[in-house]
Amino acid sequence: MRISEAATISGLSADTIRYYEKSGLVPAIKRGPDRLRRFSPENIEWLTLLYWLRKTGMPMKEMRRFAELYRQGASSIPERKALLLRHEVRLRERRVDLDQCSKVLAYKIETYKKIEGDLS
Repeated sequence: MRISEAATISGLSADTIRYYEKSGLVPAIKRGPDRLRRFSPENIEWLTLLYWLRKTGMPMKEMRRFAELYRQGASSIPERKALLLRHEVRLRERRVDLDQCSKVLAYKIETYKKIEGDLS
């Protein structure tokens, strides 16, 4: 499939896909006789993973390390898993922070509703 289809399916823009490819984050993408990229299902799966890693706030440096480890093959699975586990811990910590932020906002919104009620 072409880059526009890959972008739609993966959630990434075509520009981001090109950037990730130039940055070495994406395994080799084959090209057709017309020199246009031809994305395989495996490429799409990888791009989708990159989309979600970035969406969860994984730093580009760690994404690059993850891609580098992937290229090393099965022997790097323990290190890839460890990288993802560390990121998961950060996500849990962020979730706790976001839950607290939500409570603070809810409290402030309720305060304003009460004030508005008193002004009526």
